[in-house]
Amino acid sequence: MERHRNSIEYEVWGRYALFSEVATRVGGEKCSYQVPTYQALKGITESIYWKPTFKWVIDAVRVMNKIQTESKGVRPIKMSGGNDLSYYTYLKDVRYQVLAHFEWNDQREELAGDRDENKHHNIAMRSVRQGGRRDIFLGARECQAYVKPCEFGGGEGFYDSYGEWNMGYMFHGFSYPDENPDHNLISRFWTPIMEDGVIRFESPDSPLLDRHIVRHGLNVKEFNLGKNVTSAEEE
Repeated sequence: MERHRNSIEYEVWGRYALFSEVATRVGGEKCSYQVPTYQALKGITESIYWKPTFKWVIDAVRVMNKIQTESKGVRPIKMSGGNDLSYYTYLKDVRYQVLAHFEWNDQREELAGDRDENKHHNIAMRSVRQGGRRDIFLGARECQAYVKPCEFGGGEGFYDSYGEWNMGYMFHGFSYPDENPDHNLISRFWTPIMEDGVIRFESPDSPLLDRHIVRHGLNVKEFNLGKNVTSAEEE
């Protein structure tokens, strides 16, 4: 597996995960995809360490444990008041290895002075060793998770000799307004193939992804060094 000079490798695990299928979010029930989405892993990586100066790119995920599900009856609160009984289908006893690297956010020229690759990489590595800077969740807030450093591809995984597995049409992730020149919110979809437990992700700008503009021309929050964002030099 190709590494970048600013790559990080970590293992994330928890008792439950809920990477909701888009089709099941409309009704009161939720059902998890069988594997984590690019967006979910990007969110976990951002909880380890993030600055608006750069964007995390998820290169690959390795599924370490057998894919198992468990349904639970829950009572989510309705906006109109009260609650209804719904059933959520979670993944259980999950463990993943993740390989990721960061790239500068070219839409953030005001933060060009903070583009110190070595310092950001060192902080990210330290944050992995410390278990992240923010709480870690596996797709939903009720799915608490934990992270630690690992060597991607090391150790024994359940699907190491499984071969290819087509995971079906899935949500890939969002391209946010501050990540594209038109400031659109864009959703991405694809059909991943898991090979011997490993899914290699297409990058967000890959032509192999299906894209749909959710909203056009949104406002982008401004960041200014020393005012509402701290540089790597000051960390």
